Amino acid sequence: MPAPAGIAMRSATCPDRRASQASSCRRLPPRGRRVYASVTPTLQPGLENRTAPSWLAEPLKHVVKSQQFNAEALEHIFKVTREMEEVRAGTDAAHQLDGAIMSTLFYEPSTRTRLSFESAMARLGGTILTTESAAEFSSAAKGETLEDTIRTIEAYADVVVLRHFQAGSAEKAARAASIPIINAGDGPGQHPSQALLDVYTIQREIGRLDNFSVGLVGDLANGRTVRSLAYVLSLYSNVKMYFVAPNECRMREDIREYLSSVGVDWEEVDDLAKVASEVDVLYQTRIQKERFQDRPEDYDKAKGKYIVTTDTLAQMKKDAIVMHPLPRVDEIHPEVDADPRAAYFRQARNGLYVRMALLKLCLDGRTLSH
Repeated sequence: MPAPAGIAMRSATCPDRRASQASSCRRLPPRGRRVYASVTPTLQPGLENRTAPSWLAEPLKHVVKSQQFNAEALEHIFKVTREMEEVRAGTDAAHQLDGAIMSTLFYEPSTRTRLSFESAMARLGGTILTTESAAEFSSAAKGETLEDTIRTIEAYADVVVLRHFQAGSAEKAARAASIPIINAGDGPGQHPSQALLDVYTIQREIGRLDNFSVGLVGDLANGRTVRSLAYVLSLYSNVKMYFVAPNECRMREDIREYLSSVGVDWEEVDDLAKVASEVDVLYQTRIQKERFQDRPEDYDKAKGKYIVTTDTLAQMKKDAIVMHPLPRVDEIHPEVDADPRAAYFRQARNGLYVRMALLKLCLDGRTLSH
C-alpha cells in the first residue's frame, strides 16, 4: 500500500558519505505501509499520544516509550503482528529482514524480552549480536558512557534493543543514535514493547479494547510494565482501572495525574478479592526486590500481600483472564496455570510476534550498510 497522502518517505539510497562504497550498501525491499509515530516529544510530557497528528513525516525509528503511539499506530502494528503469526520457516516471509543485524544490549537480567527479540530477528532472516550483563561485561565496566557505547555499536548493527537500569536511558540512547533504538526496559521507567504485547493479548483474549475493566496488582511504583500499559490503555474508551498495591508500591502520582487529565476512570483498592470479581483482566506483577536494595524492610512488608490462587479464580468472571509480564515469584500459585483463564504464557508467546512486527517496521526499507 502507498504511504498516506502528504507523508514524506525516507530515502532508500545509500548515504552520501558512502557513495564510493554504494555497492556494499544493501536495502531491504519495501514491504507494505510504514508506521509513523512521534519520536521526540514536542508537547506536554505524557500527552503526545492524545494530541499528536495521526501520522508524522518520519518512519518509525525508535521505540522508546508508550506515549509515542496513538490508536491508529497501534492498529497498524497489530495488523503487522497478525501477519507475523503466519511466518513459517522456509517461506519468503521468513526472509523479510535478510541481511539485517540486531544488537541486544542488556544491562539488566532478562529471559523473555531478550530471547523473544532474538528469536524474532532470527525468524525474519536477520542475525544477532548479543551481550547480557553489559554493566559488568562490556566497556561500561571501564567507565564508557551509554552514548559512546551506542555510537560504537551502530557501526556493527542496524538496530539496538536496549535494557538499562536507569529510567530515561532509552531516550538518551536514541538521541545519540543514527539507527533505531528499541527500549527493552529502562529501570523503573517504561517497557513499551511489553505494553504493546499486553494490549495485543487483551484484544486477542477478550475480543475488545474498549468497555472493559482491568486490575493492576503488585509493584505499581517500580513496575515499568504497568506504567507503560496504563498509558496505552488510556487511548481506548471506557476502560476502568483498579490499582491494587501495598502502601510501599502504590502507583506513582505522575500516572494517576495523567489518567485523570485524559478522563480515565481509576480507583485504588486494597481488597484483591473485590477487584477480582469485577474485572475482565487481572494483571498481576511481582514485588521487585531489586528496587528495594536500600529499603529491605519495605520489601518485607510488601511481598506476599497479594497472591492469585484458585480461590481468586473462583471469584473471577468465567470469561476474565489473568495476565503477568513474568517472571513470577510467588504472586500467582502454580495451580492457577491449569485454568484456561491463565493467559500469561500465551501473553509471552504474543511477545514474539509483536517484536517481529516492531523489528520489521523499524527496518523495512531502511538502507543497511552490511
